[in-house]
Amino acid sequence: MNWSRVIILVDMNAFFASVEQMDRLEWQGCPIAVTNGVQGTTIITSSYEARALGVKTGMRLKQARMLCPELIQAPARPERYAAISTCIMRALTDITPDVEVFSVDEAFLDVTHCQKLLGAPEQIAARVKKTVFKASGVLCSVGVSGDKTTAKYAAKLNKPDGLTIIPPWQAEMMLSAAPVTDLCGVNKGIGGFLAQRGVLRCGDMKKIPSSVLAKRFGSPGQRIWLMAQGKDPSPVMTDIPAPKSMGHGKVIPPNTRDKSVLLTYFQHMSEKLGSRLRKYQLQAQTYFIALKTNGGWIKTRSRTQIPVNDGLLIYGLCERFLHDFWKPQYGVSQVQVTALDPQPENMQLDLFAVNDEKKASVNRVMDGVNTRYGEFTLSPARLINRSQMPNVIAPAWKPDGHRQTI
Repeated sequence: MNWSRVIILVDMNAFFASVEQMDRLEWQGCPIAVTNGVQGTTIITSSYEARALGVKTGMRLKQARMLCPELIQAPARPERYAAISTCIMRALTDITPDVEVFSVDEAFLDVTHCQKLLGAPEQIAARVKKTVFKASGVLCSVGVSGDKTTAKYAAKLNKPDGLTIIPPWQAEMMLSAAPVTDLCGVNKGIGGFLAQRGVLRCGDMKKIPSSVLAKRFGSPGQRIWLMAQGKDPSPVMTDIPAPKSMGHGKVIPPNTRDKSVLLTYFQHMSEKLGSRLRKYQLQAQTYFIALKTNGGWIKTRSRTQIPVNDGLLIYGLCERFLHDFWKPQYGVSQVQVTALDPQPENMQLDLFAVNDEKKASVNRVMDGVNTRYGEFTLSPARLINRSQMPNVIAPAWKPDGHRQTI
C-alpha cells in the first residue's frame, strides 16, 4: 500500500567520530573524542564506544579521561567532514531530487513520488542506507514516517545503524508518551510555556487549543501543536534561502584583558566574514559586534557609509567599538562579528559614495591565492598571531550556496 506522504530522515551516526575511525583503521572499535584542534579541551562529539562509558558532547576532555582513561583525542578536521557530507547529500539526490540538507550530518528526503518506481517505504529506506554507505563509508540511522517531525523522532529510536518506520496512521500514538521537548525545535523556553499549561508529553497537547500556541508564538506555534500529533505540515525545503545574517565568532581564553589580543581576534573574525561575503557576492552595511565578558555581553550595532565586504573596513568598526565600550577590567571570553543585512553586490550606490575598485581588485587577488593555497596564506600582518584552532562547521551548513562555510 502506497502512503499518501513518505518522509525519510537520514542521520549519520556519530558522524565526525565515525569519519575519524574510518580514516584510521587502528581506531575502529576504540573510544574516540573529537575536539576543536589539539588545543581543544571540550568534546565536540564522541564515538559510541566512548558514549557507552559516559563521555558526552560538551564535556571537558579532562573529565572524560577520568571516565575513560583510554580515550583517544582526535583533533577536528572540518574540511574532511564537509567533503564527505557533500558526497552523501549529492548521492541522495540520485534517489529523489527532494532533499533538504538539515545539517552537515542530517537530511530530509520526500520520497512520496518514488514509491511506484522504488517500492514500499521500507524498501526505499534500505536503499537510502546503502547509498549513504557507498558514498561515504560511514553508517547512518534512518527514520521513516508521513511527516518530518515523526521521521526525525523515529531516526533516534534505534541508533546506531538503525531503520525505524512509523506509519502515518500510528504517528500520534507513537509520539503520545514522548516529552514535548524531544521534538525538534521545542526548546526549554517553549517547553516551559507548555509545562505551565500541563503539556509535558506530546499526548497532552490536545489539552490546550492550538490558538494558545498561535497567540504566543505565531505560525510556528500552530506547527508545534500539529507536530506533537504526528501531523507536521512542514514540507521538505530544497531551496537555500537568502541569508538573513552572516557572522563569525570565537571562544577565546577566559578572562582575556590584553587589548592587542582582542584586536587580533576581531581582525581574524572580520577578515573571515569579509572573505565569506565576497565568496557569495554579498555585502552588508549593518554589523553586530560583541564581546562576552565576566560582566555579561557588551554589544553594539555599527554601520558603514555604504554596504561593504572588505575585512579591513569591518575591522575598523571593531576597533572603534573596542575603544568606545570596552574597559580592561572586563575579562573577555568570546568575540563576535556579524553582518546583519547581507545583500547582493553592485546594488545602486549612494550618490556621493566612492567605490574603491583598487581595494576590490586587491581582495580578488587575495581571495584567489587563499582559495588555492589555504585560508590566510595572504592576510594582514596582525593575523600571524591568530588562534590556531580550526574552523567549525556552522549548524546551517549546506553543500551548495552561501552556507557552505566552515
